[in-house]
Amino acid sequence: MKNNEPLVSIVIPCYNHEDFVQDSIQSVIEQTYENIELIIIDDGSKDGSVAKIQQMIESCEQRFVRFEFRSRPNKGLSATLNEAIEWCQGKYFAALASDDVILENKTKIQVKFLEEHKDILAVFGGVKSINENNKELKVSLGEAKLYNFKRIIMHKYDLPAPTQMMRLESVIKIGGYDSHIIIEDWYMWLKLSRWGGVFYMNEIFALYRQHDNNISKNLEKMQKGRIDVINCFKSSEYYNKAMTNIKWINAREDYENSKKEKVVKFLILLYIKPFKTANFIFKKFIKKIKIGFTLK
Repeated sequence: MKNNEPLVSIVIPCYNHEDFVQDSIQSVIEQTYENIELIIIDDGSKDGSVAKIQQMIESCEQRFVRFEFRSRPNKGLSATLNEAIEWCQGKYFAALASDDVILENKTKIQVKFLEEHKDILAVFGGVKSINENNKELKVSLGEAKLYNFKRIIMHKYDLPAPTQMMRLESVIKIGGYDSHIIIEDWYMWLKLSRWGGVFYMNEIFALYRQHDNNISKNLEKMQKGRIDVINCFKSSEYYNKAMTNIKWINAREDYENSKKEKVVKFLILLYIKPFKTANFIFKKFIKKIKIGFTLK
């Protein structure tokens, strides 16, 4: 242990990110916090990701108190994260997608916060969105906020996955990730929030990369994934309301992305949540008016 600092386990699961994985690894190398172990698992990439990772092995072995790299056939993200957790030896745990980047003070700031707030199980923060060429697209930063299970299951949360840091013992206690769930981060935040606090810090911690291969771009997978997550919490008193809310979110996406049967999709939206739909349409109308005035 360096300078009596708690060990932090950072995991990078990689799948077909040959253009980005080195930036992701380098951002962990450049952390101002010293006591880090890095675990990288390539989940059966079909591009040149493994070769890109291998080029950085020497740097990783020199930088980290412990470094592990494994490449094997594809098992999926949740299974890969569970495999990595079995290797982790840290007090704190953070997973970083191999196309995202963390800022150099992230680990140091978050460890200090968790050491000072024993009731908080996970901490997050703001992100800057970038494209595949590292061009900044927008900044997402909110006020400091404590989230509970109700807010998270009702999808009223902003907890960007690249900014996460969790207590490893808590992640293990709840059983890790569900290998059948593709929206593994939302599932994890819900499980953790049943045991303790989930906190959003008013700090920018990561660069979130947006590109065509993001799973969030796959509308059908995301919509099914949300339903699958909610169905893991059928025993919750908020289940019915949460399911209705997710059905409305899915229907809104169908409406916004459809070119045909627009009226039918709007009626479905209206049927699920009439007042929320009316508010949604009103806000879109006001936005169009503002844009019209701006262009004049």
